[in-house]
Amino acid sequence: MTINPIEWTGKSVKLIDQTKLPYEYTFVEINTYQEMATAIKDMIVRGAPAIGVAGAFGVALAAKETTEIKELEKIGEYLKSTRPTAVNLMWAVDKQINHAKKIKQERHSGLDPESHEMLNQVQHDIYDVLVRNALEILNDDLNRCKKIGEHGSSIIPGGANILTHCNAGALATAGYGTALGVIRSAFAKDPKIKVFANETRPRQQGARLTAWELVNEGIPTTLITDGMCGYFMKKGMIDLVVVGADRIAANGDAANKIGTYTVALAAKAHDIPFYVAAPRSTIDMKIKSGDMIEIEERDRTEVTHINGKSICPEGVNVINPGFDVTPAGLIAGIITETGIYKPSEIASSAILSHK
Repeated sequence: MTINPIEWTGKSVKLIDQTKLPYEYTFVEINTYQEMATAIKDMIVRGAPAIGVAGAFGVALAAKETTEIKELEKIGEYLKSTRPTAVNLMWAVDKQINHAKKIKQERHSGLDPESHEMLNQVQHDIYDVLVRNALEILNDDLNRCKKIGEHGSSIIPGGANILTHCNAGALATAGYGTALGVIRSAFAKDPKIKVFANETRPRQQGARLTAWELVNEGIPTTLITDGMCGYFMKKGMIDLVVVGADRIAANGDAANKIGTYTVALAAKAHDIPFYVAAPRSTIDMKIKSGDMIEIEERDRTEVTHINGKSICPEGVNVINPGFDVTPAGLIAGIITETGIYKPSEIASSAILSHK
């Protein structure tokens, strides 16, 4: 089945409601930037590349209400605040705001501010440009992910057992995936490939989303709990690890869903290569190391409850970071749309020149 997590209807955005999967395959229609902000925060749409695309459409929807640059900048900051760890969201929102500034400066400087006709034309022009640009970001992400998949498939041994953590698939992108894009491309060449998917507590993205995607595509998948990966590595049942990323620092440190760092440590202990797959928009050259990445703290009930039922005593203390950072020294390579690089190589201008 073709998975399109984000679609433009011509006047609104249609999102797969990822909070309902795998029980229900339903959609949510987004008509305003406020609704988009809620959808991002509540993880109706999730995954770094996907929320970047969603943020771009959020800015476009905001232009229905205002084209005042200061107001758009405030709205942009509001959208970015919904998921502070994923840099793709910041990248896409800022790109949209800069486009709005450019259009206003190039086409509408010196226009009569009292003319309603002119002001309506300004709004129409900016709205059209932002919608087109959001669609370009969507299509560009899809193309980038397919290239990531192609590059990544070259490192997958024949008949490999691949471990992945969280969901870095079609649902987390514009429709193909980063880590799962590598797996998809590799499986197309070698149907003997198998996948081990960590369940990914506390929101079970591996169980609910990754397993759902792979099973629907006929890719053999074994679901395990997060704490089991070391056991299977020791038994020689894992050949390599491929995960996604929400932000990669200039030194190659990579932030991904909580639990990824533990997987990387186990992989290192068993001499198993650990790869990160992400588009170049995930590389944040403003962040020198992973220590500077803001880690989102999420609601305690994600830990204390499963399917609405409490699994622990009242009054217990809970800390719920949404992400952790894997140091560059544990990463064998970073798979991007232009190739596979050592963490120390990602800061080169050649890699980032067309970001």
